Amino acid sequence: MADVYLNGALIGEVDSPQEFITGLKTARREGRLSNSLNAAFRSKQNSVYLSIEKNRVRRPLVVIKDGKSMLTSELIQKLKSGDLKWSDLVKQGIIEYIDASEEEDTFIAMREADITQKHTHLEIDPIAIYGVSTAMVPFANYNQVSKLYRGQKGQKQALGCYAANFLLRTDTSINLLHYPQKPIAKSFMQDVFGEDLSAGQNVVVAVINYEGYNIADALVINRASLERGFGRSTYYRPYVIEKLRYPGGQVDEIIIPPKDVQGYTLEHDYALLNEDGIIYPEAEVAGGDALVGRTSPPRFLGKLEAFSTAANVRKDTSVRVRYSEKGVVSKVLVTENEDGDTLIKVEVRDSRSPEIGDKFSSRYGQKGVIGHVVDPEDMPFSASGIVPDILFSPNGLPKRMTVGHMIEMLAGKVGGLAGRTIDGSLFQSESVGDIRTQLEELGFSEDGTEIMYDGKTGKQYSARIFVGNIYYMRLKYQVADKMQSRTRGPVALLTRQPTEGKAKEGGLRLGEMEKDCLVAHGAALLLKERFDSDREVVWICEKCGNIAIYDSYKNKAYCLCGEKTNLAPIEMSYAFKLFIDELKSMHLRPKLILKDKY
Repeated sequence: MADVYLNGALIGEVDSPQEFITGLKTARREGRLSNSLNAAFRSKQNSVYLSIEKNRVRRPLVVIKDGKSMLTSELIQKLKSGDLKWSDLVKQGIIEYIDASEEEDTFIAMREADITQKHTHLEIDPIAIYGVSTAMVPFANYNQVSKLYRGQKGQKQALGCYAANFLLRTDTSINLLHYPQKPIAKSFMQDVFGEDLSAGQNVVVAVINYEGYNIADALVINRASLERGFGRSTYYRPYVIEKLRYPGGQVDEIIIPPKDVQGYTLEHDYALLNEDGIIYPEAEVAGGDALVGRTSPPRFLGKLEAFSTAANVRKDTSVRVRYSEKGVVSKVLVTENEDGDTLIKVEVRDSRSPEIGDKFSSRYGQKGVIGHVVDPEDMPFSASGIVPDILFSPNGLPKRMTVGHMIEMLAGKVGGLAGRTIDGSLFQSESVGDIRTQLEELGFSEDGTEIMYDGKTGKQYSARIFVGNIYYMRLKYQVADKMQSRTRGPVALLTRQPTEGKAKEGGLRLGEMEKDCLVAHGAALLLKERFDSDREVVWICEKCGNIAIYDSYKNKAYCLCGEKTNLAPIEMSYAFKLFIDELKSMHLRPKLILKDKY
């Protein structure tokens, strides 16, 4: 006896579970049961699980009967001619949809030639085991799965031309590659999506170390390639400003803020605004520059948000360029939102050429940042005079096992020399042996290696260097967006320490672990400089150990104990003083005991 569960609920028992499941599958293929039903038997639980729930992930497979595929060549011809539809194959039980639980009880053949008497199903195509993004990676079946997964994710992060009408749109945070190219080696899935959606460039790569600058997975880039436009992009950021209405008849005003409003900064910040308070197109702006001048009635928060009705008391709420960003105003759009309020969109663009720290990746998970930009005269060059665009470290290949990366370098080299694209579709790609043979016919070594010379000394390298063409993508992670630094600036109101976060003009925090690193390097004296961002001089009573009261007008300190005792000025962190005050709020009395340092 075996329990039977339908969608997780116990509905009964059966004497022979295997016969029961076989009968269900036969009835499903004959159309007597819904083709959405899936069944599986688990011997350890001695239970049959039936599923007919919505939103299950299921995939189609060809049914194998008596060691032969039920999808015959005659049926395939009818499909091609249009006499038969996919839905007809499903109704006839030739193709059935299997979910994850039933798949555990199947034995699936990848190709028709692999079918044996033990197989129960046949893959429609071996490529079906991959997703759509992964199927775009050429020679993907030569890679280990973890790097392949990272590689296909890299395609989603790559800079390209995402839409042909980008000039008419104001999308949020867009990176646009100036010169996207279609790949030399590509999968058939690239044709399905269209070559307009290419998001990378074909480059010449040499696998060689360069003075340690490309150790592990870092890249050394030819400066001449950057100057010719390799990886160059434009970053677009839209700023949205609304002219809102508030309770009590108060409204925002789009004007150049007068000097008497609250929050008015420097006059220079508003220098680029027109008379209507809106910036003009093609204006060069930097962090802190006002894009749209706006004043609002000052508000204070209670149970309900309320506003001051005092005359001429307003607050500067102008929208400014984000701190540490710069660019040129691309377009200014003035319209209305759904509530009828004035809506202004200002788009700022920033042209960016790759720099040290920017991230690049091939389609095989070989991602890395630029470690060095080298002048072309110092780059290695081949016997035929070719100077590579990228130097890739040989240490990046053995552990990662990205064989597809190396195969594409060979295929790209053949495609570039022969002037054609190479079919790298999964399980259907051009033979690697044929590619090597063609490379030899084109006058190069069939293993892709070439004689190369040191650009600085002119001497020939003793080893032959692996050189080829490959499709590289510039990813959206750029130093210009990540870089963060400051000298002086705003501090937090509570702790008086510098603010945190790039948007608040904050710096990078040097915490406990960073402190330990400085001490370990013998640079402990740097802590004196680092840890005085919230330095405070506090007067301490040497008798009672309390913090004394300091009168800044008389320049004198008094202790609450009332006795004439010595008061000592002690330098400490304001955060520590705050901690002492918070202990007092918990009815704890901390006592600071002073003694001479030496």
